[in-house]
Amino acid sequence: MGKPIIPQRRGKGGLVYRSPSHRHVTEVKLLGSGKYKVVDLIHAPGRSGPLMKVLSDSKKVEYEIAFRGAYVGQELNSGKLDSPNEGDTTYLGLIPDGAFIHNIESMPGDGGKFCRTAGSSSQVISHGENVSVKLPSGAIKNFNPSCRATIGIVAGAGAKDIPILKAGRQKHYLQSRAKRPISVRGVAMNAINHPHGGGNHQHIGRPNTVGRGAPPGRKVGRLSPQKRKIK
Repeated sequence: MGKPIIPQRRGKGGLVYRSPSHRHVTEVKLLGSGKYKVVDLIHAPGRSGPLMKVLSDSKKVEYEIAFRGAYVGQELNSGKLDSPNEGDTTYLGLIPDGAFIHNIESMPGDGGKFCRTAGSSSQVISHGENVSVKLPSGAIKNFNPSCRATIGIVAGAGAKDIPILKAGRQKHYLQSRAKRPISVRGVAMNAINHPHGGGNHQHIGRPNTVGRGAPPGRKVGRLSPQKRKIK
């Protein structure tokens, strides 16, 4: 009888494939309307970039993704702003063309979904019925003008430039993100461990595409292309 392959174990969950929730600071969403003051910049395990600890006018402590150039004591604004500055959160329809933004909402009110990793940013291209934004991948995506975003570039851009130097640091670095530090190829395994394993040399032995309806133990390799849709 074969053993559970990596996709099966990952789907089931477990400590190896689950990010340790007790180390996370909190769920980070865009700030509500009002004025805020940065009281601290903190490291957040499980995130590539730092967080800002901010204090609202009502003395409520909240957290926001830190932007490049943020400092303790800085005043931030959120809401409907006529001339937003770096670090302010406002609606895409009010942000001028060419501005760099991050933590963009995919739909109004979801708290931010795009551009949240260290050093990432998008650029506002044009306004119309929708707001066109150029994402870090180079793709241009249209957003509802009522979606909000924060102006600026996410801090911590040079984090990935620091050399790892040893495998132990790589293991702990990826552990907070629930990622495996090593990955073994299926063709290098035994036949009981993986559908691509076995044989007198390392080869798959069959087409490496697999159907979308394949069971979990067989669904390895590349997904077969979608059927052509008749328009």
